[in-house]
Amino acid sequence: MQQAADEHPADAESRQAWLEDRQASFRQARRRRKRAVNAVRGSVLILLFVFWEGAARLGWIDELLFSSPDRVFRQIASDMADGSLWHHLGVTSAETAAGFVLGTLMGTLLAVLIWWSPFLSAVLDPYMVVFNSMPKVALGPIFIVMFGAGFTAIVATTLSITVIVTTLVVYNSFVSVDSNYIKLVRSFGASRRQVFAKVILPSSYPAIVSTLKVNVGMSWVGVIVGEFLTAKSGLGYLIIYGFQVFNFTLVMSSLLIIAAVATAMYQIVVYLEKLLLSRR
Repeated sequence: MQQAADEHPADAESRQAWLEDRQASFRQARRRRKRAVNAVRGSVLILLFVFWEGAARLGWIDELLFSSPDRVFRQIASDMADGSLWHHLGVTSAETAAGFVLGTLMGTLLAVLIWWSPFLSAVLDPYMVVFNSMPKVALGPIFIVMFGAGFTAIVATTLSITVIVTTLVVYNSFVSVDSNYIKLVRSFGASRRQVFAKVILPSSYPAIVSTLKVNVGMSWVGVIVGEFLTAKSGLGYLIIYGFQVFNFTLVMSSLLIIAAVATAMYQIVVYLEKLLLSRR
């Protein structure tokens, strides 16, 4: 009993000080854990590059096929110096951003539409499942014929991946909301629009954020596939060109840049997640 009293002071002022001290300790522990996680992440990445470089120099891997960090970074520095990298990176980033934003918005709006109309949901459900199972690479030539070789066809290829995935995930989140919450607000006379705005949408923020994270990868996949098929510029074009001329250092440097930019996009989504969940 004495120990419990020491851990939980009875005096209001002492209790407040105790709570503030516990909160400060918790925040400090969380910061230490975050620093430890970042340190381990960085160490693993450095070790991977060290192992890659050592394996190439010792002949454990074929340097012609797998290149090496030294050659890759020199390739990136050279492309940055002559400006070609910025051009290709700008093209691919614009296509990815367009596919990411449009895919997320269109998929979310379609999810809202089919949630609003159960009849429409019943009609579209098998079509969405079938379209989602189709190989998107096979749709690329169709988009090229429809929109011509270029930006629009590449974005359309990306949308064919991101829209359906977004729709399915967000719609399933809408229909999974606890029905008791819906009954509660309807008992106070809430309209369908108010039910959606006050219950359905706020409850689905985690699913929407998860969809954003998935769409970061899906949008890059769609853009690179589209550039493989039709582009004359962009990081996907550099990868195909590198294979054609057996310049695998160019291929590896393009892949490394894609990984870096995709990581930056993911961090932006994580920041948006914090904003959304704090508002929630």
